[in-house]
Amino acid sequence: MYPGSLLGMGNPLLDISAEVDQSFLDKYDVKMDNAILAEEKHMPIYKELVDHHNPQYIAGGATQNSIRVAQWMMTANGKPNNSAYFGCVGDDDFGKTLEQCAQADGVKVHYMKDESTPTGVCAVLVGHHGERSLVTNLLAANNFKPSHLETSESKAIYENASVYYCAGFFLTVSVESLVIVAEHANANNKIFCLNLSAPFIVDFFGDQVATALPYADYLFCNENEAQAYGKKMGYGEDLKEVALKVAASEKKNTARPRTVVFTHGSKSTIVAYNGTVLEYAVAPLSKDQLVDTNGAGDAFVGGFLASLLAGQELDQNVEAGHFAARFIIQQSGCQLVKPCTFNFDDGKRALLLKD
Repeated sequence: MYPGSLLGMGNPLLDISAEVDQSFLDKYDVKMDNAILAEEKHMPIYKELVDHHNPQYIAGGATQNSIRVAQWMMTANGKPNNSAYFGCVGDDDFGKTLEQCAQADGVKVHYMKDESTPTGVCAVLVGHHGERSLVTNLLAANNFKPSHLETSESKAIYENASVYYCAGFFLTVSVESLVIVAEHANANNKIFCLNLSAPFIVDFFGDQVATALPYADYLFCNENEAQAYGKKMGYGEDLKEVALKVAASEKKNTARPRTVVFTHGSKSTIVAYNGTVLEYAVAPLSKDQLVDTNGAGDAFVGGFLASLLAGQELDQNVEAGHFAARFIIQQSGCQLVKPCTFNFDDGKRALLLKD
């Protein structure tokens, strides 16, 4: 790690990913294209996937996915080992697997380890047309404490970073930890980025969102989360209007305006910045190329952050996000199976991958 790096802080999870049919979703009262925390009725879902659905196991968690994707893109552009990640895992085999997978992608993980709680898991339920729903049991991921940030190694990592990212899911775990890192970013005019991540974060963790949002130089979310936030705040339902109002809302660091980025699946990405709304078209992808939308939003953020850290302009940040998302939805799960070909230096518009 060296100055100018990217730091993510979130909920590390082992993804248990499998294709399921509608009857499976109905059995557990799960809606497609959603993300929820597991309730008692969902607890058998993980064993059923393991026993009967031949799942894939993938190092996951929204923030960790974004950091892995960002590092994948930075490595291709001459910046290996330029990212780090904080989160809490169990002192178990799943936790070791997560660490190995993240480090294999070039991310320096500095996990807090909970000896009494297992590593968190996420059921990734994939529909026949690539849609997905996530059911998360946080377990150890729920136990991250601010004390982890007090160690000399943690301080060295977050003080060396220049761009910080937290998905909204972390707001259910340790707002205090987020504020410590966000205050450091604010005091040193570094870039802090936040994602709303899921409608339930907006609906049930409104106070935590209200605490975190003023620190956000960049706010990311998809159209469902944007609509939920717009409704909650009385901003209306028009995504462009919501984006403008969020961009203009209270901000602690007044040295730069807030940039708000709303992804919308295959529809244009909406960006509000400095009183202006821009739209960026998404290149179409045929249905036969679409494998799994799980991780598309995380990948978009990862690509965007890698480009941002490289000092690129807004247009290319969005393009890098689109590139990364397009790559991920052609894979099963958020897996980086081929080298990245997106080139920051010459603005190359690459949509093909190396053999």
